[in-house]
Amino acid sequence: MNQGERKKRTIPEIRESKKTGEKMVYTSVLDYTSAKWAEAAGVDVCVVGDSLAMTAHGHPNTIPATMDMMVLHSQAVRRGAMNTFVLGCMPYQSYNTVDRALTNATRFMQEAGCDAVKPQGGKSQAHILKALVDAGIPTASHIGLTPHTVATFGGFRIQGKTAEAAMKILEDALAIQDAGCFMLEFEAVPAKIAAAISAQLEIPTIGIGAGVGTDGQILLSYDLLGVFTDFKPKFTKRFANLTEVAVGGLKQYVAEVKAGSFPDDEHSYGVDMREYERFLEMLEKRRQV
Repeated sequence: MNQGERKKRTIPEIRESKKTGEKMVYTSVLDYTSAKWAEAAGVDVCVVGDSLAMTAHGHPNTIPATMDMMVLHSQAVRRGAMNTFVLGCMPYQSYNTVDRALTNATRFMQEAGCDAVKPQGGKSQAHILKALVDAGIPTASHIGLTPHTVATFGGFRIQGKTAEAAMKILEDALAIQDAGCFMLEFEAVPAKIAAAISAQLEIPTIGIGAGVGTDGQILLSYDLLGVFTDFKPKFTKRFANLTEVAVGGLKQYVAEVKAGSFPDDEHSYGVDMREYERFLEMLEKRRQV
């Protein structure tokens, strides 16, 4: 598919998917090339997630992601997926006050060319979410397992396993909806709980580790393609193993360079023999001086 053939999804279309039943496909991408892959594959929404602090920068969690880091990656994704909806994820502590949230969300929109932003949190963050929406910034949110507050959960653990915990997620979801957000994400929530809560909402939901009952799905592209292999979450399915292919190719490259078989004539530039001979004569004269 050529970039000119694709029409970017709109917020009304994303909202309408709740009624039409169209499953929206999101994937987290972090650079120009992975964004091009996602657009060529027909992904509906490219998400620039702060998980790139781990997958691109080698940090143990998402906390070290900064606004400068996120804007830089978002700019690359925008260039790679010109005709795909791009959602920028606001990093840790970038939205801890209304003023800071507005300033940083504006950076995503103005500097990076994102189509929307996504902080994390529900009821406790409703005033922040509403302020963003009221300022004309398309906003989504993220509940369940929220990586920015993972320490309070005691690690990466499933959320909503008890009836009381599930009710809290419902309250968070309703607060996000009431704030005017156009979508929300569930992470690491039991499938039946996510489906039941999604059915109570008017806005679409996407899930990561939340079963098939949400209105769409999101996975990290580097996870589903087998690029990031430090660990594999239970909810990730490997649809390819690019690391295996890449390491195999690099091993062959190493072997051929060591053996002197690369580069060969096919991968080298030639020169006119008369010019080459003249050059050798010049070298000889220079040597004799």
